[in-house]
Amino acid sequence: MPLALVIILLDIMLVWHAARTGRMQPWAYIILMVPVAGAVAYVLIELLPEIFGGRTAQQARRNVAKRIDPEKTYRGLADQLASADTIANRAALAAECLEIGRFDEAVQHYAHILTLPLGHDPKYALAKARAQFGARRPLDAIATLDALQTQWPDFESADAHLLYARALTEAGRTDEALGEYEALLRYASSAEANVRYGQLLHALGRTSEAKVVFAEFVVQMKRAPKFARKAQAEWLSIAEKSLAA
Repeated sequence: MPLALVIILLDIMLVWHAARTGRMQPWAYIILMVPVAGAVAYVLIELLPEIFGGRTAQQARRNVAKRIDPEKTYRGLADQLASADTIANRAALAAECLEIGRFDEAVQHYAHILTLPLGHDPKYALAKARAQFGARRPLDAIATLDALQTQWPDFESADAHLLYARALTEAGRTDEALGEYEALLRYASSAEANVRYGQLLHALGRTSEAKVVFAEFVVQMKRAPKFARKAQAEWLSIAEKSLAA
């Protein structure tokens, strides 16, 4: 049997399998339009994890599938919201919008949730501020976080505090941002907060102070367990490069 015919038959079988298992989009297009490679990708991503199972294999499948079709989850969640407009469905879609960079849409979803009696929750206000910051609207993010603090004065979040400092920086309110970083680092010293504080000092021309911040962070990480260094590898690399510059 000619090789070309074998490939065609294999592609037909895989498209049929994709149709039966609800995977037509985007696999039918990939299999048919990318000969051989499309079939191999389908086997590796869909069939092998299905055969062998396991959490790691399933996660790998999801990661690769997301790279191939980054909005597949978004479309599914949008369909769920269209079928049932609940807070849970809208929040899930909003979170996915944040994940894939649809920041303006995420802002709209979170804003709507916050108008609902059961959606009046600080976690949604924080998520809305994250979306506004992602949409390059730092002043709106600052306003949302200020309102959050006013409405829920007992709400405490180092993540919210870091976002506030970053938004102040982006808005050009650098003196206030420095104060927020210093306050944050007194009670929640994180890798990201340390490095961003050092970067702000450097940007303001306070180079020697910035190098002290970077050096102290690098020393701290060198003394940390291996798993901690691995988890913060990105920030450690930035700090080391900043020291060497």
